[in-house]
Amino acid sequence: MRTPFVAGNWKMNKTVAEARELVSIMGVGLKAVKGVEKVICPPFTSLLAVANLLGGTDIGLGAQNMHWEEKGAFTGEVAPAMVKEFCKYVILGHSERRQYFGETDQTVNKRVLAAQKNGIIPIVCVGETLDENKAGQTAEVVRRQTLGALQGVEADFAPSLVIAYEPVWAIGTGLASSGENAQLVHGQIRALLAELFGQAAADKIRILYGGSVTGANAAEFFSQPDIDGALVGGASLKDDFIAIAEAASK
Repeated sequence: MRTPFVAGNWKMNKTVAEARELVSIMGVGLKAVKGVEKVICPPFTSLLAVANLLGGTDIGLGAQNMHWEEKGAFTGEVAPAMVKEFCKYVILGHSERRQYFGETDQTVNKRVLAAQKNGIIPIVCVGETLDENKAGQTAEVVRRQTLGALQGVEADFAPSLVIAYEPVWAIGTGLASSGENAQLVHGQIRALLAELFGQAAADKIRILYGGSVTGANAAEFFSQPDIDGALVGGASLKDDFIAIAEAASK
């Protein structure tokens, strides 16, 4: 039985003061939700402040990205050890990182392997664009991205992985996939994970859906057998995130 997993990606939102206020307000509701692994991923600047607020709770903390090198002349980057000081989780390969900052399957893989080496749980994002979806290339793109990201991952580490299927055309657009269509892709991802790591490991890996998830539509996704939760964007900045976590608990 996989524990449901709900992560909130704040993206480039909230100052430290605003982050403290949001966590103070939202934390009460989130703490009341049981049976769900709950994670908040604020900007780097707010990690310390949020970590202090989450201490002693069952709410986890994640970073939105990290570099693969341990240290060095990489201006503007954050090393795995720096992330691990505050975070148990890290989002890797988000479509916005791919689209705006030139990340590739290869650089995502380097980051995943760095997470493995440092004992950080990666939330690995995969998903197709609208053009790829219309061209019927969803399965091909998701397979390529998943294989590329997970190359060299050890079987012992595999069960701790979290995969997030985020169709790019649904992120922040209000155009969520249907539960049935998302399940089709999630099933394909789990079959691929079984190819890579064996069925027993694949059955333990949480696969999340991301892309305009709200409290109103979350139950449709979470009722599917291979959808284990959500990676939430805009809705994680308001009370709707609590409703999504509550839907996952059911």
